[in-house]
Amino acid sequence: MNHQALSAFIWSVADLLRGDYKQSEYGKVILPFTVLRRLDCVLEESKPAVLAELAAKQALGINPEPFLLRKAGQTFCNTSPLDLPKLMGDQDHLRENLFAYIQAFSDSVRDIFERFDFYTQIERLHKAGLLYLVCEKFAAIDLHPAAVDNAQMGLVFEELIRKFAEISNETAGEHFTPREVIRLMVNLLFIEDSDVLTAGNAAVRTLYDPTAGTGGMLSVAGEFLHQHNPQARLTLYGQELNDESYAICKADMLIKGQDVGNIVAGNTLSDDGHAHRRFDYMLSNPPFGVEWKKVEKAVRQEHEQKGFDGRFGPGLPRVSDGSMLFLLHLVSKMRPAVEGGSRFGIVLNGSPLFTGGAGSGESEIRRYLLESDLVEAIIGLPTDMFYNTGIATYVWVLSNKKADDRKGWVQLIDASSFWQKMRKSLGSKRKEMADSYIDDVTRLFGDFAEADMVTVLDAAGTEVGRSLLTSTDAAPAVPAGGSVKRVPIARVFRNQEFGYTTLTIERPQRDEAGNIVLGQKGKQKGKPQPDSALRDTENVPLGEDIQAYFEREVLPHAPDAWIDHDKSKVGYEIPFNRHFYVFEPPRELHAIDAELKTVAANIMAMLGELAE
Repeated sequence: MNHQALSAFIWSVADLLRGDYKQSEYGKVILPFTVLRRLDCVLEESKPAVLAELAAKQALGINPEPFLLRKAGQTFCNTSPLDLPKLMGDQDHLRENLFAYIQAFSDSVRDIFERFDFYTQIERLHKAGLLYLVCEKFAAIDLHPAAVDNAQMGLVFEELIRKFAEISNETAGEHFTPREVIRLMVNLLFIEDSDVLTAGNAAVRTLYDPTAGTGGMLSVAGEFLHQHNPQARLTLYGQELNDESYAICKADMLIKGQDVGNIVAGNTLSDDGHAHRRFDYMLSNPPFGVEWKKVEKAVRQEHEQKGFDGRFGPGLPRVSDGSMLFLLHLVSKMRPAVEGGSRFGIVLNGSPLFTGGAGSGESEIRRYLLESDLVEAIIGLPTDMFYNTGIATYVWVLSNKKADDRKGWVQLIDASSFWQKMRKSLGSKRKEMADSYIDDVTRLFGDFAEADMVTVLDAAGTEVGRSLLTSTDAAPAVPAGGSVKRVPIARVFRNQEFGYTTLTIERPQRDEAGNIVLGQKGKQKGKPQPDSALRDTENVPLGEDIQAYFEREVLPHAPDAWIDHDKSKVGYEIPFNRHFYVFEPPRELHAIDAELKTVAANIMAMLGELAE
């Protein structure tokens, strides 16, 4: 059974809840019951051995927990003889037995149900006379790992959350990221680390997601590494603000044998749950365009008091968008290069590329990243890729262990045309990246190559072929009367090419007679006084001689102008789309005129036929 069919089956429980529960409240029942049934099935085979071990150790007066976990073969266990199907045998005491059954789980599992506020829902279902019916539904579902593997179970959780978010007008994208986007990011994360991917190498690595959601990024990364090298061990860490998402992520990690103590609840920006830790790899999809006013006091305090010893030393973005704070947070979690370094991928919208002029918080953050040579690549994704927004998004890949040929350079890859239409839209998500497109982007990044998309057109202008060519590939043959269209897909730039100096250009005040007004006091005595109404700015690319630029671009138009060097500021921006813009000249006027005449003649002919 695929995850959509399974989640549709579970969704049928909603029919029971209709009337007693609002649609927006269905998730409060269905999600924790799904988790309960999954854990129920996972422990099913080991239950007799666990109960026998419990009796033996209690008879000896020994703390049984470590022995029980070994018998269960998991990082959790349940010491009750009951399970969900057995609970159905005593309908009169179902509520009390269900409470006792949940209390018999390990502490880490009980925390999951407390985050769901599950006990309140059990009471509510009991009072509505629905508890037995709901339990009966879930007891009949087979969620055993042999029937539904961990990857499928993760997809089930995500599908359910998406449905609940849609009917309650919540933001589904706050909870999880499309799987193909995660696969792309994971590919980029591991591609240059052949030692980790080499089968037989028992490498031990850590991976962290500060906005873990339901744990999708952590799960996909773990699965990817296991497929390539089963001997490698990836320890997963995360933090999540939303209680329900945190509970599902924790349940997922629990089933996969991860230490759930590594998954922390809380706001990453104001309360770092992994302070002083450093990680080998990191992934994140922080919320787009969400203000950070609630945590502003704590963030500003850390910025002002700790500076570069804290997480936000380079600067603070405007309060209306906190995504760059997560970027800085991940930079602070990078393992020092002398200890092996780190690489991370983060999904951001377009504003972190260019928002803010020289000297602004955003520009200073970009300046720090580029002057520290941390940015490896930025990949532009297609629009309509995410469940909650159709805006353009970008994957930033940062590393402090760049290969020698990458040092001092940034690679930009425009993958905005790498998509196929989905058969059925999911919220705002109408497009998806096929595996072949993910492979193309991964190869371009791995080869650190510049490339063009070359489209071959026949004489009629119909596309007859398309290929992705690097600078070393031979160009395709042009058909007779046809043409070849080249569009840049990947480009590399030196870090300083994104920098500029903003000059303040002053011009003098003049009195009514047109004479320049001179200062009368102090340092300004005898000097021309600037006219604020005529003040202007010029952005000069880093590396270009400022005086030569001024003499060439300004003085011919304003001979009395001068530069106020005290106001000069260095800024950085990454004008992504500008580097991939291809000018297409308009058609010749005579061709347009001829086409209009043909259309007009056709219209007149049709009118003539109607008149007959």
